[in-house]
Amino acid sequence: MSWTRRLLVALAALAAALLAAPAAQAHEERPVTLPDGTGSVPVYRTGEPDLLVCKTDRADFERRISGFPDALKARNLKLFERCRTSGYRHLQQAVDAVTGPGKTIAILPGLYEEEPSLPAPKGECTRLKAPDSKLGYQILSYAQQLKCPHNQNLVAILGKKDLQIEGTGAARTDVVIDAKYRKLNAIRSDGSDGVYFKNFTAQRTTFNSLYILAQDGFVIDDVLTRWNDEYGFLTFASDHGLYKNCESYGNGDSGIYPGSASDINDGYGYDVPRYSIEITGCHSHHSMVGYSGTAGDSVYVHDNEFDHNMGGASMDSAFPGHPGLPQNHARFERNLIHDNNADYYRYVADGTCAKPPAERGYEDGVVCPQISMPPGTGIITAGGNWNVYEDNWIYGQQRAAFFLSAVPAFIRGENALGKQTDTSHHNRYANNHLGTDRNGVSHPNRTDVWWDGQGDGNCWQSDTGASTPRSLPACGDKRGAVSGSTDRIAGEPVKLAQLLVCADYDVRARRLPAGCDWYGARGIERIEVQAALGIAVVLVLVGGVLWWRRLRSSRLATAASVLGVIGLGLDVAGSTMGLASTYVPAVALLLTGLWWTGIGLALRATRPVLAWVTVVLGALTLLDALDKGVFMIPWIPLSPAWVRGLLGLVWVVWAVVAAARHGERGAETETGADGGGGGGTNAVTAPEPSPEPAAATVKTDAPEGDPS
Repeated sequence: MSWTRRLLVALAALAAALLAAPAAQAHEERPVTLPDGTGSVPVYRTGEPDLLVCKTDRADFERRISGFPDALKARNLKLFERCRTSGYRHLQQAVDAVTGPGKTIAILPGLYEEEPSLPAPKGECTRLKAPDSKLGYQILSYAQQLKCPHNQNLVAILGKKDLQIEGTGAARTDVVIDAKYRKLNAIRSDGSDGVYFKNFTAQRTTFNSLYILAQDGFVIDDVLTRWNDEYGFLTFASDHGLYKNCESYGNGDSGIYPGSASDINDGYGYDVPRYSIEITGCHSHHSMVGYSGTAGDSVYVHDNEFDHNMGGASMDSAFPGHPGLPQNHARFERNLIHDNNADYYRYVADGTCAKPPAERGYEDGVVCPQISMPPGTGIITAGGNWNVYEDNWIYGQQRAAFFLSAVPAFIRGENALGKQTDTSHHNRYANNHLGTDRNGVSHPNRTDVWWDGQGDGNCWQSDTGASTPRSLPACGDKRGAVSGSTDRIAGEPVKLAQLLVCADYDVRARRLPAGCDWYGARGIERIEVQAALGIAVVLVLVGGVLWWRRLRSSRLATAASVLGVIGLGLDVAGSTMGLASTYVPAVALLLTGLWWTGIGLALRATRPVLAWVTVVLGALTLLDALDKGVFMIPWIPLSPAWVRGLLGLVWVVWAVVAAARHGERGAETETGADGGGGGGTNAVTAPEPSPEPAAATVKTDAPEGDPS
């Protein structure tokens, strides 16, 4: 890698680090290693359960099962009689009674608050020596979890193998395990390979309803999770997992989170031997995001529905401490991802989320978003590789169907320069149904694609609608076939600035970044508008003074300046109206490029070096217009916006100096400000009145060859 590329990588990494730094508040866990992959997905066992859990109030029990089908009612009555004499009153008691693998626990209909597990820790458990997470809980070792299982967990399943826990009701809401916002997790399954959960509800925690950690083999089948500060389902550092027919809602982060799924496909392209976790038939809604996964690797997500969240699905490489980074090889097929436009940030702004969890109103629809994310988005990929998104229905998003941005490696703790641009590569978006539902009814997304521009081998289907950039690399029929591929080491500067501002969010400090439309900023409040307006004001002032002092007698410079004012005005208008996905930015750049080119040509005779720098700046601006409006230019490591931005700073200073120097305008007008170009016949004018003789004015001219 050349020194220039190293410098560019470092600059890009620094910019991305600034925007990603506030995000270091996600899920934190003890150091774990990924499973060795020798396990398997457990199979559901039929037959009589080994252990039973029930309450003893017969009248309440009979009321709960009164609407069941006759056969199911008879079975539950039979199990109830057995449970009254030889069963357990709390799920934790039954789990503790399991002494070997292959056992089944049946939970009869009822509300289980696990009263023995609810009290605050006592004795030695109150003084555990463990690091604190940024979210306020202790990061306990496995040994500490064994010693004090209820410091954080309502029900702790630790080291139990091939255990099946199943509700016996007609619906998953017939068995409810309720943490009452007094525990971090309702159910924690840790190091318990082969666990099978079926047909119950877990709810109301300060982190996760159902947490599965470091396991090779698990199934979540027909389980509901709801009303949690963070996640409904969180599976972490696991392999051979299956979610099916599940549901989750009311979560401050995501309903479904397969974080650090086993990284079995690292090093492969699109063709992989298998996936570590499969998610199918699930419905995740009315949360911050339906699905998410830091290091959500080798996950097959198909035939699910993610709707009425702030975002449909998200995967990322933005948080340290997650095995398997950078994220890679998620596969999304045949999912319904629609109408993810909820605005839950308002509950942070009005103070609702500052109340204790039990008082926030989660059961009434309140959600307290835990991290920064762009609401109104279908699928968000923040630093992922080799992901495949095909044959999904994605519609009704008020921001974008797809959102792709890069994240540098040192955000995850890897500082080698060669790794800083190792995300946002080979993501394929093809054959999706954009803007229509399964019945073909139109429900357009406001924008189909928002991409920061970084990465290699990314491609989109040819029928995408409004997008930014306007023209995208196109996917071929076969995976890996890309037309117009680009390989850029940094995203667009304006988009990076937007991400930087928007990332400065903190739910606990009630800090909602001003200037970011994710949190409700509109019009002039938005950072994009402020940047466009600030640049326009500076260029109009500097360009106007330069034209008045040196070029106002040139018809070419005057016409170019008019185009420049129109172009800068369009740029501001486009940013104000959110027209980044239209041709307005490209037209604005085209007119601005013509302005710089025109005044550069007009300056040739009197300011040759400044003139050619100005022409180059104009050419770069025209190239940027081509890049944004016609096709992304291949073969370049940075978009033209980066180079023209840096050169533009130099030009502004240079132009101010050139316009401010005294005693030169008379000579310039006499020699012809057009430099022989358009309007030269009108260039010779009488010098302005001066107390000095004309000869004296000529003598103050810069020496021949002066490069200023």
